Amino acid sequence: MGFKKYFIFSIILIVAVFGYVYSLELGDYNVSFFGYSLSLPVSAWVISPISLLALATYLHILWYAMLNYFKKRAVKKDHEAMIKMIKSSLLEKNEVYKFKTQDFKNLAIILSQLKIDVQENRFSCFDDELNKIVANVQDVKNGKYISDKSFKVNETSSLANLNMLNKVNEQIDFAVDVLKKPESFSSNIVLKSFENVLEEKSMTTIKKLYKNIKLDKDMAKKLFEKDASNNEFGFTSEEILKIVKDLDYDKNDYLALAKNYETILKPDQIIALFEKLSLELEDAIPAYLHVLFEYEMIDKAREVLANTKDNEYPAFKALIDLKEAGKHYNLEAISYK
Repeated sequence: MGFKKYFIFSIILIVAVFGYVYSLELGDYNVSFFGYSLSLPVSAWVISPISLLALATYLHILWYAMLNYFKKRAVKKDHEAMIKMIKSSLLEKNEVYKFKTQDFKNLAIILSQLKIDVQENRFSCFDDELNKIVANVQDVKNGKYISDKSFKVNETSSLANLNMLNKVNEQIDFAVDVLKKPESFSSNIVLKSFENVLEEKSMTTIKKLYKNIKLDKDMAKKLFEKDASNNEFGFTSEEILKIVKDLDYDKNDYLALAKNYETILKPDQIIALFEKLSLELEDAIPAYLHVLFEYEMIDKAREVLANTKDNEYPAFKALIDLKEAGKHYNLEAISYK
């Protein structure tokens, strides 16, 4: 029985009892206690216990109804907070949510120690915003850039970084913008922008941008390969010298650099380049000798070797001796490290 029906029937019962007793005309009844006396009709005294019991029952029902209301309200609020927590986890945000019910508190403790991820298949639930978040996360992981402003990920998260990589891959002009202000982006974003610009833009554009970033040897190698394949608007000797000086090249690096340019540059260009490098950087001398031997500049190589110690560059000296003895070897067949 609902509270409304109980209230109506209890009132009817009280009225009926009161009416019946009152019809008996039993008169009044006086009650005295602690010096006080109270005189009421007998009918009123008869319904007093019933009325007090009914009132107590009403209060009891209302009290537990109120408790049940607040409990349900707390469960509803915790449910909403849990959905928000899941959304926050998917967006890799470090937000803290408070829960009122113990069951949701326990569940929140468990979920806070786990990483929530999405599957490849499409997700669907009662919450449209959650559906959209999951779809956006799936698209980002599939290589699509999400520009929707409602997709508010933690800017320092791996998801935000991946979304930025997708933008770099989709928009070459954005990659150019990254290289204009590399200090505003993470290192992997700058590296990917650099690689994409190398692949899609001309040396004219690249020469305006590469100075903005700190090159490592691998990046410089790719840069020199690009330069070698587009040498018409390529680097000057001074620019190459500055790049390698900043990278602390060793002998093998200079040798690789020589091999990169030897089939592209004109002989006088590459010889002049490595002569300049060898005069300023001792580790570039083997690469310079390699170039001289490659273009059969034996007299020049002999001149360079004449100014070295007896125990230096023995492979090149041996190669000259072999040539003078009439024995010819391919440059690559002998070790001169």
